[in-house]
Amino acid sequence: MATITQKAQMIYFPHGGGPLPILGDPGHQAMVDFMTRLPAQLTRPDAILVISAHWEESAATLLSAPNPPMFYDYYGFPPQAYEITYPASGHPALAERVAVLLEKNGIPARLDARRGFDHGVFIPLKLMYPAADIPVIQLSLLRGLNATAHIALGQALRELLSENILVAGSGFSFHNQNAFFGQELGAPDPANDAFQDWLIETCTGGFSQAERERRLIEWEKAPSARYCHPREEHLLPLHVCQGMAGAPAKVIFDDKILGKRGVGFLWK
Repeated sequence: MATITQKAQMIYFPHGGGPLPILGDPGHQAMVDFMTRLPAQLTRPDAILVISAHWEESAATLLSAPNPPMFYDYYGFPPQAYEITYPASGHPALAERVAVLLEKNGIPARLDARRGFDHGVFIPLKLMYPAADIPVIQLSLLRGLNATAHIALGQALRELLSENILVAGSGFSFHNQNAFFGQELGAPDPANDAFQDWLIETCTGGFSQAERERRLIEWEKAPSARYCHPREEHLLPLHVCQGMAGAPAKVIFDDKILGKRGVGFLWK
């Protein structure tokens, strides 16, 4: 088998609470600082593929509009939250190629030319690449949120490793809304820490790829798993990235957002 010269880069990061990172919320300062510095750790990509926690479909679906609109998928924020723009172009040819690649690997896929960028896309990318001059496509999660299926989704994308693209798993390694707003801000949270430590061990430790994937598939067995993720949509973009990478990650973010610890990873 020919060796793939890897050009693609994969990242998993927390995208914060709705539009708050852009609106100057102090609880997001560590995330904002991280996102604005992150491109310095990356090779500038020719295109960006985002797997956002905020899109679930019955079949893997790719945003394929040439100029996607904004999709303000949050509510109850000040008017300026609905004036945020991110006018990056889409990449219909790449979206179609990814769909074909998924189908070739037995994963039903389709294109959506109407949906816009949700905040899992435009919030982090506005911080990372504010000029919006890199084409962006988005890939949905799979309804049912099966961990094995999302590892397989990443594995099906491995042919893209030879291309200069950035694959971004946009979620949050801690996503318990009641804990964000129902506990004293910044109070010690050993349960939060236990799961973040387990994620770091899993993604960066000296496991085989098969063992790493097994741990992620059985993530509910991890310490405090369901406390950190009552629903796993913000975790599964990591599964896609890890399945695609087929290798250990390095930690690029380990800090607090809204008083809760979250982590981010890079594969390159």
